[in-house]
Amino acid sequence: MPVKEFTGRHALMVFVGAFSLIIGVNLVLAWSAVSTFPGLEVKNSYVASQQFDQRKAAQEALGWTVRADASEGHIVLSITDAAGNPVRVGALEAVVGRATHVADDIRPEFIFDGAAYVAPIDLAGGNWNIRMTALAEDGTQFAQRVILHVQR
Repeated sequence: MPVKEFTGRHALMVFVGAFSLIIGVNLVLAWSAVSTFPGLEVKNSYVASQQFDQRKAAQEALGWTVRADASEGHIVLSITDAAGNPVRVGALEAVVGRATHVADDIRPEFIFDGAAYVAPIDLAGGNWNIRMTALAEDGTQFAQRVILHVQR
């Protein structure tokens, strides 16, 4: 059986085919990354950075600790002070969502039950977090991203 000769045309086809595959995969990955990007955190990062230290110090002065757990169709968001006592905030806004995209974001209505904030919600498996903003009674804004511990 005669052996086919590897010509310049064959080398060109291998070269073009390999780079076409690499470029195609890169385009698919880039499109996927851009289409799932949740958006901007702040409009102007320089302006936000100028107030970061003051906001951080004000939040730390509150001495709050936040924990979120989900089980049996409910989310429990516990906010405690430095002594471990439950904190009742002036206002609470929270978004439950995935860390990688905003398609599954939910804004549950939390109700304070005397010990924690509770909301009915059913979550699928995977990585979830809560992006919350609470207003202390003294007017201090407390913003935090909390990992949601899902118990199955």
